[in-house]
Amino acid sequence: MFNKIKLPITLIAFLLTIIPFSVLRAWDLHTLISYPVFSSMKEVTDRPVVKAESLESFLAAVEGDLQAALEKEEDWARKNMAHYAPVPEALVFRKTGNRDDIIRRFTEAIRINPGSKLRLYLELLPGENAGGRPLLAPDAVSVFQDNEWLKDVTLVSLREGEAVTPLQVLISANDEPDLGLDVGLYTDNKTEYGQRYGFGIQPFGNPNLEYGSQAPFHMGFYHESSVVFKAAPFLKQSYPEYRIHLYKSLAELAFRTGHDYWAWRFTGWGLHYLTDLAQPYHAQALPGVGTTRMIFINLLDMMGIHGPKNKMIQIVSNRHTAMEKFERLILEKAYRENNSAYYQFQILGGDRAIPAYNDSVPRNIIAAKASAISADLDEAIEDNIPERLVSDPKFELGTSREQYVLLDIIAKEKGAASVEKLESMMGNMLQPFSLYGRAYVVEILKSRGRNKQ
Repeated sequence: MFNKIKLPITLIAFLLTIIPFSVLRAWDLHTLISYPVFSSMKEVTDRPVVKAESLESFLAAVEGDLQAALEKEEDWARKNMAHYAPVPEALVFRKTGNRDDIIRRFTEAIRINPGSKLRLYLELLPGENAGGRPLLAPDAVSVFQDNEWLKDVTLVSLREGEAVTPLQVLISANDEPDLGLDVGLYTDNKTEYGQRYGFGIQPFGNPNLEYGSQAPFHMGFYHESSVVFKAAPFLKQSYPEYRIHLYKSLAELAFRTGHDYWAWRFTGWGLHYLTDLAQPYHAQALPGVGTTRMIFINLLDMMGIHGPKNKMIQIVSNRHTAMEKFERLILEKAYRENNSAYYQFQILGGDRAIPAYNDSVPRNIIAAKASAISADLDEAIEDNIPERLVSDPKFELGTSREQYVLLDIIAKEKGAASVEKLESMMGNMLQPFSLYGRAYVVEILKSRGRNKQ
C-alpha cells in the first residue's frame, strides 16, 4: 500500500498529533529536586549571602558589557546550533543609556516572554517558614491563567537589597522558566512578540495550549531513530541547548561584574533545562513506543481505524502525568517529614567528585541517558502503578482527583515494593543531573575567580 519512501513520511502527521497531548512540565516543582543537589555542594553553601537586586538595576549597571556578551552569545549559537534561528537585527541588544526601556530591550534580545514577571521573590520548600516575608499569590510570579500546580507552594516577596543565600536564589530560579518565560515565542502563538522574535512556526507541541508553546525550549529529542528524524525533521528544531548556554553566559557576566544575585539566578534558569532533559518524556517523543509500532498504528489511523492511536495518546499522557505526580508527592512527603535520610535525598546529595562540564553534556550525557532508560521507565510505570490509572485509555489522570493521592493509591494497591521500585527509577533518572548540574555551577563559578585575578 505504501512504498519505502512514503512509509516513514506518514509519521509526520502522527507525531504532530501525539506530541501535543504529552506536553506537560517535565517536573512539577524543580525546587524539590534541586535542593538536595545543591544544598550538599560546598561551592554553593559556602558562598556569602547576596543582596537582592532588581533586573533593571542589574541591566543598567552592566549595559555595555551585556551588549558584548550577547554579541558573543549570538556568534556561538550560529556556529554551534544547526537549526538556530538568529536574533533579528531590530532586536539585537545595544547600549543606549536609556534605563526606561532596558528591561524590554533585554527580554527581546534574549527572546523570552516580555510579560514574564521577573520580580524579586523566593519559592520555598514544603514546610519552610516564610520568615515574615510577604506572601505572594501564584499570579504574582506566573504568566499563566491556570496556576493550580502552585496553589500549595509558598512564594514570598523580596525587597531590593535584602540579603539572601545563593542556595535560596538558585533553587527558586530553577523553577522560574516554567512560569512562562518561553511561552508565545512563535509566529503562530497569537502574540505580538512571537511575530517579531524570528523563531518561525512552532515545530512541535500544541500552539493553542497555554503551556504548549514552550515545548521546543524544554524538550530535546536528540536520540530518536534515523527513521523518525527522516519522517519528522522538525523534531530537531529545539532550543534547550540555546537556553542552557545563554544563561550560563549571562551568569558568568554577572559574576565578572560583581552582581552575584543575578549570577545565581541566571544559573538557576540554565539548570532548569538540564533538569528537563533528564526527564525521558522530554528526551524521547514516545517513551515505550518503538518506531515499528508507531508506523503500524499510524497506518491504521490513515485507513480510518483511529482507536489504536487515540488509546496510545491517552496512555502516554497518563504515564507522563503519573511520573510527574509521583515524584512531586514522594518528595513533598519527605520534606514535610524532615526526612534527611530519604533515599532520593541521599542519591541526589552528598559530597562527590564533580566531572568536567562542556557544551556537549546536555545532549550527549543527560538527554542520552534519559532516552536510553525511557523504555525501562515506561515498563516500571506499567508494572507498579494500578492499571486503571496508566493503562486504561478511557481514564484521564491529569483531570482526576486520583493524581493528588497517587502515592497512597500505589502503596495501598501495589505495595511498598512498587513504591520503592519507582523511587529507584527516579533516582537513577536524576543522577546525571545531580552530577552535571554541579559541573555546570562549577564551570560558571570559574568566571568569578577570573574576575578576582
